[in-house]
Amino acid sequence: MKKLIVLFCVVVFFASCENPVSKKIKETRENVSNTTKAVKELNKMQEDIEELKDEEPLTNDELKAWLPDEINGMKRVGYKAGQTAYMQIAQVEATYQNEDKSKKFKVQVIDGAGQMGAAATAGFRMVFSQDFEEEDENKMRRTVKKNGVKAIEEYRKNSNNSEIQLMEGNRFYIKANGTNMDLDETWDAIEELDAGDLG
Repeated sequence: MKKLIVLFCVVVFFASCENPVSKKIKETRENVSNTTKAVKELNKMQEDIEELKDEEPLTNDELKAWLPDEINGMKRVGYKAGQTAYMQIAQVEATYQNEDKSKKFKVQVIDGAGQMGAAATAGFRMVFSQDFEEEDENKMRRTVKKNGVKAIEEYRKNSNNSEIQLMEGNRFYIKANGTNMDLDETWDAIEELDAGDLG
């Protein structure tokens, strides 16, 4: 009976510990899961890329017209369009600031239409097919699903800066940075953009 109790205690001890073997098994399981998701995404992506190659990218004027003049009390203070036109990729960037300049929101959009645009956004889609979460004393980074859209969130704790990357409709890559804005505030600003109105 004593041997049985000792054996039971040993099993419970090893099961409760984060031993290297169970940690490795967990990592391997996560890697296999992510690889399977990446393969599925790759197959779906190839179909989408074929369709996107035939689509006409938005013009600079269309991208600029989509940008609002104001987002959540922050006025647009600058924009750039067409800086990747030489690669036949439609792109726009805009910066917004509140009146006392304590908060800044910057958004970048890349149109995945056309042969070059489809190739440029393919890599981003592969990253979004993964599931990960990491955190230390300075920052947090993870994949999330919000309003049916897969996204990557990053938050810098010591500076209250956030970054969110997502794909809208498998065509538009959106990257948003919030300076002195937490993740909720940056998400609110993204929602104000009405990304669904693109294309």
